[in-house]
Amino acid sequence: MDLTNLQRQILYRTESVGSVKVDAARATLNDINPEVAIMAVHKRLEDFSAVSGADVVLDCSDNFATRHALNRACVRHSKPLVSGAAIRFDGQLMVFDLRKPESACYACLFPEDAQVEEVQCSTMGVFAPLTGVIGAMQAMEAIKLVARVGEPAALQILDAKSAEWRSVRVKKDPGCTVCGKNQLAG
Repeated sequence: MDLTNLQRQILYRTESVGSVKVDAARATLNDINPEVAIMAVHKRLEDFSAVSGADVVLDCSDNFATRHALNRACVRHSKPLVSGAAIRFDGQLMVFDLRKPESACYACLFPEDAQVEEVQCSTMGVFAPLTGVIGAMQAMEAIKLVARVGEPAALQILDAKSAEWRSVRVKKDPGCTVCGKNQLAG
């Protein structure tokens, strides 16, 4: 945990600086609710096999490689994926309910072989309250999925400068290499 990230990572406190993130997160969450059992795993997930035991997966990562690896694991195990992102004053949220065969996956929206510029918060910045808004929306969508209430969010795009949301329906790409007819073995 680094002091420069503290303003946008509301789970952590000043005393978290220098700590291992999973340990600091467990401590904060146990302070909020000591009845919750939290198993903190301090290792990089290589194959994302842990997805198989999840009810829902929340992607809060900050790079396309991790996002695509999580997506592939969720498609493979038919697990819902709640994706959130924030950069500058722009936020995105989308639910990929991969329990449903007609659901689009992350690669339908952002193909793995597409040429994308990896935009880093460290160079571009992020409006700190935006991460809290997107994170709270991800939590809401995860609870809806587990409780099986309501409809999963379409692609939600937030312009924080104007406080305006846009909603975009994303259809499954039949040619998607991850979830479509042309999916790669893996």
